[in-house]
Amino acid sequence: MDLYNIKKNKLEEINKESFNLEKDIQSLVENNLETLFNLEFISTEFTVGDFRIDTLSYDNENNNFVIIEYKKGSSYSVIDQGYSYMSVMLNNKSDFILEYIEKTGKSLKKSEVDFSQSRIIFISPSFNSYQKNSVNFKDVPFELWEIKKFSNNSISLNQHLSSSKESIQKIEGNKNSVIKKVGKEVKVFEEKDHTSKSNISLIDNWELLKDKFSELDGVEIVPKRNYITLMYGSKTVSYFTFRKDKIQIGMVRGNINTDGSKSKNYFTIDDPKKISLEVSWTWKTGTQGTEYKIQFNKNSDVEYYMFLIKQKYKNIVN
Repeated sequence: MDLYNIKKNKLEEINKESFNLEKDIQSLVENNLETLFNLEFISTEFTVGDFRIDTLSYDNENNNFVIIEYKKGSSYSVIDQGYSYMSVMLNNKSDFILEYIEKTGKSLKKSEVDFSQSRIIFISPSFNSYQKNSVNFKDVPFELWEIKKFSNNSISLNQHLSSSKESIQKIEGNKNSVIKKVGKEVKVFEEKDHTSKSNISLIDNWELLKDKFSELDGVEIVPKRNYITLMYGSKTVSYFTFRKDKIQIGMVRGNINTDGSKSKNYFTIDDPKKISLEVSWTWKTGTQGTEYKIQFNKNSDVEYYMFLIKQKYKNIVN
């Protein structure tokens, strides 16, 4: 990706710069984990068994651990390293939970962690075609992110996305492999895992609503265990929980602190038809907040629902 400055209607290219060390990338990401990936930092250089994990983090929205590895070269296998680290995590769950407790000072029970949603993020200035093709499956729990540094003191971070519908579990020879073993515990969810719960008439209306998402630049539909999220980068615009005859749409409003101040991206919905309901919730960490919940069914007005969702999108983008 090239970047340009605009000066008097002329474009001046912004030059790329190299990261001197992997540690430079690691330090930058660890200091900005929440901004970049909406993750909680736990520890750096965490050692378990014979493995040393660059960055250990936690996804509070989905209650799972996320391992982050940084690379500058291309002489390694994403698949081999990724599944090795994933296997280490699944075989040493207590060590990861203990590390979380010791480093954050907060409690965490094994029953609260959804290890089936564990994932690994690889970050590098570039990945070669072999590395990209090796994760070109629909159910690989790894993410490849390319990070670029520019001379105007800015960076870009772009994810390589797979478009394949093939499962890595079908590769010949996986019967007793670490890939097969990890696949029994870790699941990458698809949209159909949720839409299959609902009536056809409801899904027809969902498809109309989903088509409208193209009006929102930079969004992506990301299926999770319990719902489908509409994401803008690392931020959730809204999430959709599927039932037989309805889809529950949720949009986080934010918090009003004890001093009267409002949390970042505090959101007040403009809902003339008054179809949204304010619901309070509490994270396991004790953080309290409020979200707007809206019921979507086969007869719902798609245009009006997009009017509501766009408000949350603009609140995040702006």
